[in-house]
Amino acid sequence: MLHSPRLTSLALTIALVLGAPLARAAEPVKPTSVPATTVSAPAKAPLPLDELRTFAEVMDRIKAAYVEPVDDKTLLENAIKGMLSNLDPHSAYLGPEDFQELQESTSGEFGGLGIEVGMEDGFVKVVSPIDDTPASRAGIEAGDLIVKINGQPTRGQTMTEAVDKMRGKIGEKITLTLVRDGGTPFDVTLARAVIQVKSVKSQLLEDGYGYIRITQFQVKTGEEVGKALAKLRKDNGKKLRGLVLDLRNNPGGVLQSAVEVADHFLTKGLIVYTKGRIANSELRFSADPADASEGVPLVVLINGGSASASEIVAGALQDYKRGVLMGTDSFGKGSVQTVLPLNNDRALKLTTALYYTPNGRSIQAQGIVPDIEVRQAKLTAEVDNDNFKEADLQGHLGNGNGGADRPSSSAKRKDRPQDNDFQLSQALSLLKGLSITHSK
Repeated sequence: MLHSPRLTSLALTIALVLGAPLARAAEPVKPTSVPATTVSAPAKAPLPLDELRTFAEVMDRIKAAYVEPVDDKTLLENAIKGMLSNLDPHSAYLGPEDFQELQESTSGEFGGLGIEVGMEDGFVKVVSPIDDTPASRAGIEAGDLIVKINGQPTRGQTMTEAVDKMRGKIGEKITLTLVRDGGTPFDVTLARAVIQVKSVKSQLLEDGYGYIRITQFQVKTGEEVGKALAKLRKDNGKKLRGLVLDLRNNPGGVLQSAVEVADHFLTKGLIVYTKGRIANSELRFSADPADASEGVPLVVLINGGSASASEIVAGALQDYKRGVLMGTDSFGKGSVQTVLPLNNDRALKLTTALYYTPNGRSIQAQGIVPDIEVRQAKLTAEVDNDNFKEADLQGHLGNGNGGADRPSSSAKRKDRPQDNDFQLSQALSLLKGLSITHSK
């Protein structure tokens, strides 16, 4: 153990530098993944002087012996990054660029590949690809492990470092090496693009049956879902008979927006609550009496890419039996991150609470289990004798009924979303049965 005056002074400096941010961060920045929260510093325990002296000694040895010169600023920033990255997969130290990217992602536009990622066993894991992005078009799937980025192994890198490598100039190509379901690694080459995430998409599947897909919870998602419900009713010309709410591969986002979406389908009761250690981390959100959905029969689709805010919505609707959950188990991210601004355009993204469904279920590392498990499958049309009919023969006789002949088999119907999506087709079939029961 070193006790020189210089090292003792350095240890004191480190203690002041590393202990200051939480006390200075009075309010989180907006937009964030949680509502504004005041942060109070917890009661201070005595500083572990032996560990601080060790820390100072390690810094001194690195500066003296490392193969290349390293300044104190770089070492201290790396130490802060290490502190945050070793807490949990979602806490991080945000430099100016990272802080700006976080704000852009919650507003709906940013640059990159369109992948929401997490960490698993030291590797970068795809939580979900975002719709209509290079990642989704390249066939990247939730659960894929990214083992290399441009030939460099990701094992040992922090999530922030891996994300930084995947971002870059628009149009520039990048090669990811993926492992799917423990299989053989394979390469996917993508071109970086400006990611403009359309949060809410909606359409009529059939007469009376609507479909709303939420790709990500952004600041205005709750408002957009309200508009989508109104448009579906208008397009249908009358009250809907059933609705599919698609939360598959939705990585989450802004907590307040998730509350607003759930509130569109609920008329009373608790939607979600949080528990944490800091002041004001115990939050409760309840539904108001308005019912934008008009009590329409509801099926909610989830899968392994449904995380965080999407699990809040699914969990609340399941607890109140407002809809039937269909698909596969969700991701299981039940923690809340608060952004705590620091000096010089930097911030901490810190896990400050866990959230719970109305019935007190914690989703953390467990996820939401659907009411009906339906795994995704490919729909393949069976080969039959419909390929060639009398109407296809050249010079065939008319039918004498005064009407047009049967359309040739070459005239194909335009594909509907449910035609190539097994889970969605099953959801629609269930809705038809629910609407019959509901009407009776």
